Amino acid sequence: MTKNDVKYSSYVQILKEELVPAMGCTEPIALAYCAAKARDLLGCLPERVVIGASGSIIKNVKSVIVPNTAGLKGIPAAATAGIVAGKSEKLLEVIAEVTEEQIAEMRTFMAEVPIEVHHFLNGMTFDIVVTVYSGEHYAKVRIANYHTNIVLIEKDGEVLHCVDLEGEEESGLTDHSLLSLADILDFAETVDIADIDDVITRQIEYNTAISAEGFKGDWGSNVGSTLLKVYGDAVEIRAKAAAAAGSDARMNGCEMPVIINSGSGNQGITTSLPVVEYAKELGVSREKMYRALVLANLVTIHQKTSIGRLSAFCGAVSAGAGAGAGIAWLLGEDLDGISHTVVNAIATTGGMVCDGAKASCATKIANAVEAAILGYHLHKNVQDLQPEDGIVAETAEQTILNVGRMAKLGMKETNEEIIKIMIGH
Repeated sequence: MTKNDVKYSSYVQILKEELVPAMGCTEPIALAYCAAKARDLLGCLPERVVIGASGSIIKNVKSVIVPNTAGLKGIPAAATAGIVAGKSEKLLEVIAEVTEEQIAEMRTFMAEVPIEVHHFLNGMTFDIVVTVYSGEHYAKVRIANYHTNIVLIEKDGEVLHCVDLEGEEESGLTDHSLLSLADILDFAETVDIADIDDVITRQIEYNTAISAEGFKGDWGSNVGSTLLKVYGDAVEIRAKAAAAAGSDARMNGCEMPVIINSGSGNQGITTSLPVVEYAKELGVSREKMYRALVLANLVTIHQKTSIGRLSAFCGAVSAGAGAGAGIAWLLGEDLDGISHTVVNAIATTGGMVCDGAKASCATKIANAVEAAILGYHLHKNVQDLQPEDGIVAETAEQTILNVGRMAKLGMKETNEEIIKIMIGH
């Protein structure tokens, strides 16, 4: 693929759009960002807060610790963090700079200010509306479809910004339908490293740092360190453990940023860290590791395109398969081997559900990475899963579409039941 090819510039832009920093689980951070924007618009701390959120937002915010809050969880906590301490210009790092005084102020705010939370049932998977009130004045901000996509800004009855929503289309982002496994591999093997250097360098630095903290500290269920303790430090174990350790820290309040993939820090961690571990084990050049990471990231994004940002389908499955693609390439596989690795992986863990962001995400990440590594070895030993084995199709591209159909359409009711269980209905 040459630089003159429209796909080349699109693929570079997709990486720049999707591999961005975030501190904390991205759904509570999106809520904090929305609340910070609303407070900015109101011009003062509100006397009342009303939050509307889709079920998938409620699911992913309920159980995860919001960073820089001294252990607070849930929707009111995320909104409060944004209102009290948020810097909206920092986007998904909106609460990266919080003082001890502000943390104390958050607790006072939550104790004294009424905060209402309403479950939206409007068919939108990703939807947040924060309305803040002071006296006779109010300000309203809505985010829909992806984490920083502000579609409505309104103050005192005046609409200052409004974007017409066409279902769950992600307007404003580069067209992801241009992605295919063949073109992704072509791009990964030919891209000028200078065009993606800063994006991939930052991903390696941020994600390996939080993984190291996950191993060092006492975070959640310590899945990463447990894997090493029980199973040893072979590369297959380190690949799972590194990703799990990053999630251990991130899901349990670690105040370090990660580079996300498809709107998710766990997906960014799962896509990248296993590839880094294999690159270190194999002693490959920096350039080869970067190309493997380009491949892994774009394969994950490609799968998520047909699934959507949020669903009942665990995003670690797609990210694990993406990592498997990068690992397979490092181990010498071509398009056929990479495609089979991806199919074998998603056919193995394709039934794993998302029941919100929380400590056990690390265990699901470990399983997804293990499925990817097994997927590679199945292909290497001529034992690929075959077409018509469940959702496996004749081609990898059709299998990816089958998974998207299952996750986006088939698991809609599953998602709603999971949400009802989680909120006690």
